[in-house]
Amino acid sequence: MCHGTLGELFQGPLRHGGEQRIALVSFPVDRHSWVHFTRGAGPPGALPAGEKTARAAGLFLERYGLTLPPGRWSAHSDLRVGVGMASSTADIVATLRCLFRVFSLPYDLRAVIEVLSAIERADSVFLDEFALYLSDRHRVVRRLGTAIGFHTAFITEPGTVDTAVVTPLLLRHYRRRSAEYERCLTDLLKGFSAADPAAVARSATADAALSQEVLPKATFETVLAHREEFGADGVFVAHTGCLVGYLFARRPSPSLKDELSGFFHTLGHQCSFAQGGYG
Repeated sequence: MCHGTLGELFQGPLRHGGEQRIALVSFPVDRHSWVHFTRGAGPPGALPAGEKTARAAGLFLERYGLTLPPGRWSAHSDLRVGVGMASSTADIVATLRCLFRVFSLPYDLRAVIEVLSAIERADSVFLDEFALYLSDRHRVVRRLGTAIGFHTAFITEPGTVDTAVVTPLLLRHYRRRSAEYERCLTDLLKGFSAADPAAVARSATADAALSQEVLPKATFETVLAHREEFGADGVFVAHTGCLVGYLFARRPSPSLKDELSGFFHTLGHQCSFAQGGYG
């Protein structure tokens, strides 16, 4: 099993190794991908059905010099594809975790990262904590712990974003707004260090507003304008996805959930609620 994300609390530039890289602080969500292998119910050596999960399984077996016994794969996911929930990365990680258990091997995080790096840019869903992470280098820059958590109300706008296509656009935007992103990340990291969800939410909102300049969300300005009305601590987005929503340090009451649902309905979208983070 592996959790997904609700986009990011930060996506912006970070100088690392003398080069400007795209750094993420992914926003874990209590929604998951599951992968199961049932022994004895199928042909030997069968790989999972998905292209990326099959490749991940093949790389795992090659790394350890193993062959799958007879059996069959099955999978289930709560994560929507192509909207910013890290569905493909979660599928890969769940597959690898399943394989470690099938062969009774100790879980090796380095092996997981190396397999991911051979397949795609990735979110840090292989960690059970927040992290500042370089998605293209598959490198954890700083672990941020599990003290922060939020309740969320969010929507999914239509469409998808091809991360590879928009990367040059993002890097140009980051160069233009590097000072603002640096301040935003500094404040976010201070919020995590202090275990202060309100500070983290403010920084996430500032980062989402910067993202609006380059990859705009149709509903973002309206959602932001009503933040205080609903008592939300902040606004988050999937920077290269389609999610927009509110961050609440405290659980919204049933009546507030009714109001939020009605508000998002007036924007033409179905509202969803989920627990994000860990605290």
